[in-house]
Amino acid sequence: MSSETVIEISNVWKIFGARPKEALRAIREEGLDKAQVLAKYNAVVGVADVSLTVNRGEIFCIMGLSGSGKSTLVRHFNRLLEPTDGKILVEGTDVMGLGTKQLQDFRNRKIGMVFQNFALMPHRSVLDNVAMPLEIRQVSKNDRMRQAAAILDIVELGAWGSKFAHELSGGMQQRVGLARALAANPDVLLMDEPFSALDPLIRRQLQDEFIRLSKILKKTTIFITHDLDEAVRIGDRIAIMRDGRLVQTGTAEQIVMNPADDYVADFVAGISRLKVVHAHAVMQPIAQYIQDKGPLAADAPRVGPQETLSTLINIAIDHNSEIIVRDSGGDIGVITQTDILRTVVEGTEMS
Repeated sequence: MSSETVIEISNVWKIFGARPKEALRAIREEGLDKAQVLAKYNAVVGVADVSLTVNRGEIFCIMGLSGSGKSTLVRHFNRLLEPTDGKILVEGTDVMGLGTKQLQDFRNRKIGMVFQNFALMPHRSVLDNVAMPLEIRQVSKNDRMRQAAAILDIVELGAWGSKFAHELSGGMQQRVGLARALAANPDVLLMDEPFSALDPLIRRQLQDEFIRLSKILKKTTIFITHDLDEAVRIGDRIAIMRDGRLVQTGTAEQIVMNPADDYVADFVAGISRLKVVHAHAVMQPIAQYIQDKGPLAADAPRVGPQETLSTLINIAIDHNSEIIVRDSGGDIGVITQTDILRTVVEGTEMS
């Protein structure tokens, strides 16, 4: 994954009400909280001073409970909502500076969006639904149908192009929605709780399908969810929101191992550490360990820094020695059975 920044959001605010600018001024000058803003200005703070960056090819999950502001925030990326204040850059484009025609073109060419409710046109075939963004772009019929058919093949619905939406299951309809978003080959995908309306088994299958497609297409993706398990499975990084504010951003491992506050700690308490925590987060520095404990066993097993806690437990069961962590530069750390047990117990205590 590239470290090149594709999306940069700086100090974005969204206040709903008749006097948003006045409310924002009062927040900044008087330190009003959400309840005070509601009481004094009859205004609701949807997004509060959010800044973040998303890298090329990254799946960036924004999550939080209902009312946290996550879906409100994502609608600012393509200006479906106008921010009260702040700056939004996508691929270097100042989204706030776009006129009406420029914004329409930007949405059609740069941004693909997948909604929770599928939003398919019932009077159009699956193929026609997928081809819609290309039709809006005035691509010739033969070309757009060919491109739409190719995308349907990628999402494994090639045989369903002539069907109508009502003839497909919910999971298949959502794959059509994803194919439609991909048809215009956008630089950025916005996915607003796309799988939350589906049954658990179908939801997990679509998560797997999305992970597969992401490895193939490498699209920069903003993925909104209220489900931490889903965010952990899908996201390269996760941002947790509360009351319109960004509370913590990091990898699943960083958030689980080092929650920013009690709210985040409670939020991640139910997540199993077995697949989230890796060797580099558990190990002790090797030089310090040898200095304190002496030489390591000659037959001590070695693992890479990204080996999961689950694998470390299995290795510890089979070996009575320390586990050595090694990267391309040599041995870098040591993991004892006590280190593993402590990590597991801390996770159990949290839950």
